[in-house]
Amino acid sequence: MTFTLAIVGRPNVGKSTLFNRLVGKKLALVDDQPGVTRDLREGEGRIADLRFTVIDSAGLEEATDDSLQGRMRRLTERAVEMADVCIFMIDARAGVLPADEVFADILRKKNANVILAANKGEGKAADATILEAYALGLGEPIRMSAEHGEGMGELMDVLRPIAEAHEEKAAADAPEVDVDVGEDDEDAPRIPTRAKPLQIAVVGRPNAGKSTLINKIIGEERLLTGPEAGITRDAISVQQDWGGVPMRIFDTAGMRKKAKVQEKLEKLSVSDGLRAVKFAEVVVVLLDVEIPFEQQDLRIADLAEREGRAVVVAINKWDVEDEKQTKLKELRESFERLLPQLRGAPLVTVSAKTGKGLDSLQQAIMRAHEVWNRRISTAHLNRWLTGMLEQHPPPAPGGKRIKMRYMTQVKTRPPAFVVMTSHPDLMPESYKRYLVNGLRVDFDMPGTPIRLYLRDQGDKNPYKDKKSSQPSRLSKHLKKGPS
Repeated sequence: MTFTLAIVGRPNVGKSTLFNRLVGKKLALVDDQPGVTRDLREGEGRIADLRFTVIDSAGLEEATDDSLQGRMRRLTERAVEMADVCIFMIDARAGVLPADEVFADILRKKNANVILAANKGEGKAADATILEAYALGLGEPIRMSAEHGEGMGELMDVLRPIAEAHEEKAAADAPEVDVDVGEDDEDAPRIPTRAKPLQIAVVGRPNAGKSTLINKIIGEERLLTGPEAGITRDAISVQQDWGGVPMRIFDTAGMRKKAKVQEKLEKLSVSDGLRAVKFAEVVVVLLDVEIPFEQQDLRIADLAEREGRAVVVAINKWDVEDEKQTKLKELRESFERLLPQLRGAPLVTVSAKTGKGLDSLQQAIMRAHEVWNRRISTAHLNRWLTGMLEQHPPPAPGGKRIKMRYMTQVKTRPPAFVVMTSHPDLMPESYKRYLVNGLRVDFDMPGTPIRLYLRDQGDKNPYKDKKSSQPSRLSKHLKKGPS
């Protein structure tokens, strides 16, 4: 997926019909009655060779209160903020209505890339609407019929340069990960520079205090929800020297909304947080001290580990906690129990409101980054492996003895190791965990993702398959007889 496309507009203009056409399936309900779509539906869209994530949204209503229509509108605005590009659909048969003019003004402020599409544009009856649509100030409208597939070529032509620009920016922002290492590589982390700063993603549930934290770090009240949303855009990344280290801090669109969190909103928050993880070297998972380690937090932290990123857990709103020592003990126990794969990762208490604990957070980020870049020599690893095998030999499943012969580090960012062994397919996961935990402790690599691969070294005896067909020296000698 290269970019995210949101389809928005008044009820019953054909948004779900276009969504179904782009995903190639009838995933969204379609009916002549307006208001059928009430939440957000996400799918994998495609036009020819262009691939993207497409979001079908509820019809934009003018309600702004807490009614059903008001909540649907907020959810749709949320999709607009998250999307890299929006299609604003109007009904060419109905013409440009006052509500269209209101929503066009909102979209210009919330998203930089808005495509105007006049749907149901078959026949001459739509000609007048096409001319009216220019007055919305969103550029030339695309005349289309989502039901009959008309206008898809024009839509593809408009989307292609956006997709290409998005790919270039994503490639520039993507961190260097899974770096191959050799014996001659320096045992030192990459030093962040202004040209290539340390990349940090701050992720968390709505109202965890994420934007407050970022504002405190950069030293100014800056609204990071700017009009251009999308993880690879400059509007939601801030470059800052923090503690003398050049860093680029990525925000995630919409994850700091203080509105009442609904299930779909939660899912969208997670989806956007997952995108942020892929652009980071260090992921700061920001938790609310009053409701820490909820399912959403655990999912994002787990994804960061699976994506191989360094993780720092920050507990916010520490200034309002009364029983600090008791609470800290509970938090550490919950962390160890719920996220064993991140055992030893830094857990820092902060107050985004007062700024207390930010120095400790910065130090934890630098420490996590250093460990993430860790490089261990082959000689050191093999001495360590010998000791681990003597202390706890591998099992012999089915009577087959497993011999572990050689170990080396093959990658860093995160550290990855290969052990040459016999019968790698028979090695229990528990023994692999024993080795990984030993690496964490003995080489001081707490919390960072560690990859351990077992490879079959095979039998090193070159004569194994030749013994029956190749005569031995003794048999040759006996055939010759005594000299």
